[in-house]
Amino acid sequence: MSAHDAVPVSLAEIARIAGVGRAAVSNWRRRHDSFPTRIGGTDVSPQFSLAEVERWLRDSGKLSDIGGRELLWPRFEALGSRNESGLAIAEAARLMRSPEARTAHPDLSPRARGLVDRAAQVGREEGARETFEFLLQRWLETHVRQLSTTPPQLAALMARIALAVRLGPARGELTLLDPASGTGHLAAAAVREHDGPGLEVLACERDPALAALTAGRLAFLAEEHDIRPRIATADTLRDDPFAGAKADIALCNPPFNERDWGYEALATDQRWTHGLPPRTEPELAWVQHLLAHLKPGGAAVVVLPPAVASRKAGRRIRGSLLRTGALRAVVSLPPGSAQPHSVSLQLWILRAAPEGHATAPPSQHVLLVDATRFARPGTREPSPDWDGLGSFVLASMATLDQVDQDPPKGAVRVPLLDLLDDEVDVTPGRYTAATDEPSREELADKWSAFEALLTELADHSGRLSRLDFETGTSQTTTTVGDLVKAGALTLRAGQQPPETAATARGATVPLLTIADLLHDGTPSGVVPTASAPAVAEEGDVVVAGVARAFKAWVHEGPPIALGPQLHLLRVDTEKLEAHFLAGCLYAPTNGRQAGTHASSSSRVDIRRLQVLQLPLEKQMTYAETFRRLRAFEELLTTAHGSGRGLVSDMSDRLAAGGLTTH
Repeated sequence: MSAHDAVPVSLAEIARIAGVGRAAVSNWRRRHDSFPTRIGGTDVSPQFSLAEVERWLRDSGKLSDIGGRELLWPRFEALGSRNESGLAIAEAARLMRSPEARTAHPDLSPRARGLVDRAAQVGREEGARETFEFLLQRWLETHVRQLSTTPPQLAALMARIALAVRLGPARGELTLLDPASGTGHLAAAAVREHDGPGLEVLACERDPALAALTAGRLAFLAEEHDIRPRIATADTLRDDPFAGAKADIALCNPPFNERDWGYEALATDQRWTHGLPPRTEPELAWVQHLLAHLKPGGAAVVVLPPAVASRKAGRRIRGSLLRTGALRAVVSLPPGSAQPHSVSLQLWILRAAPEGHATAPPSQHVLLVDATRFARPGTREPSPDWDGLGSFVLASMATLDQVDQDPPKGAVRVPLLDLLDDEVDVTPGRYTAATDEPSREELADKWSAFEALLTELADHSGRLSRLDFETGTSQTTTTVGDLVKAGALTLRAGQQPPETAATARGATVPLLTIADLLHDGTPSGVVPTASAPAVAEEGDVVVAGVARAFKAWVHEGPPIALGPQLHLLRVDTEKLEAHFLAGCLYAPTNGRQAGTHASSSSRVDIRRLQVLQLPLEKQMTYAETFRRLRAFEELLTTAHGSGRGLVSDMSDRLAAGGLTTH
């Protein structure tokens, strides 16, 4: 097999296949002349032939049994096309369940069909469902920036809400509708949450690869649950494949901000009972589509961007949804609950009028729930406290129809008269803020947490302040440039990706820029892995080479691509300790001395940065102290935020009056 035809794998992928750390693979490569030669990539991110790597691992006795699933994925990724690899995984799932079947999908290349047969064989040997879920998860991780999926925790919460608020028999066979199923996260969650005797699942997805993966996922669930799935590939707004069908519950995470959703073609559609959605309000088309498919008393839960609750163009439809009782509750989620992760998305809870609605007027209140406080503080990537969030939201939903029961703190039952004004704004935070003054107990808990922070700070302060330093001695230093020449580390500069990278196919990786560092440190872009000249992996040192954002740290977490003025330093672990290196580089005087001039926008010459010359054993001692210093710095930041929050809470309480003296 030529290098051109070989399936490429990185050092990280080799480590995953072999079940070892990346450093171990680097050592194998350095110490064994027989290790496969590089077939592509760069010096910093080399690529090797999967077949040669597999052969070398077996011949070298590095492992006795290579997992078939791990060896499968690089071959799927090598197909290049997101659609073809997704269809191939779905087709493999079909063959895993039906050994007598043959691959016959017309959109698959001969190479993909051969891979499908190989995957089906692995599935039969190692577990069909486990193999499918493994391949699906790797596929989703590879194409995370191209797909908008519903996290399993949010999907489960949405299913629980819908089952809790629907009106009808507590048990019995139900029908579920998901008109924008993606890869089936919501439908799968509903199947798991429903404890009744049967569930008919109506799922629709316009992307053929996603629809096929939904079918594969539900087919495996059907082996354990009493479900009857029907999956359609169609644009459900323009050409509804389930027209006339009615569902007990509906779940939906629709595409956001799509202007070309069929406004002209659907102007007279009978689904718009609350008004024709404006061209700029496609989300309200999805809301009415769901309502049109609900049985009397049926419930729907839909994920929406927060602007839908207040945009001027949609106020007439929002007013109609409120007056008819169709919109029963709105929940503001914490950032990180779903893509886009930086936005506080909302759940709209809808319910169709029950039987006999003519004699039972709709509720005169709407439940508004602000759950944004369940964001986990101090995390680089927004991540909700799912347990706390779920408990709070479900406790709030339990009061939806109990007018004599007060919602929990952070939720409020708002009269329609207060909502049906010129704006018809149903943003929860607008109405819950007035009831959010912390109680005496909550303030006491916050003060206790703050005092615990101060205690931890004092502990670090005491340890750091007791460090002793010799005077009158001169410690030898070297530069990053000299360490590169000596082979102790590899230096790679980040670059601006080419304009064509945005449309390139294949695996992608998050892109970190200086602007991201100045904001919150979260990568804001994405680039194809193949076009990223510097990709930091776990254990690499990253340096920001501009004075206003000068920083050095050891990267932890999944790989990230580095943009301009960011630099990757990969150490030889037998010569340098990464935390020791980062600590030396991060010294403010180091950055000033290596700067090109005094301006805050000046660049830092990374090769001129100074590093202590110490034996590896001594570096370990320094590294531990550097870690403590960074922990002290992070605690200071956390204490600052907590302190400001306490000042805000105390100010609100004082302004509300009621201060007592003792």
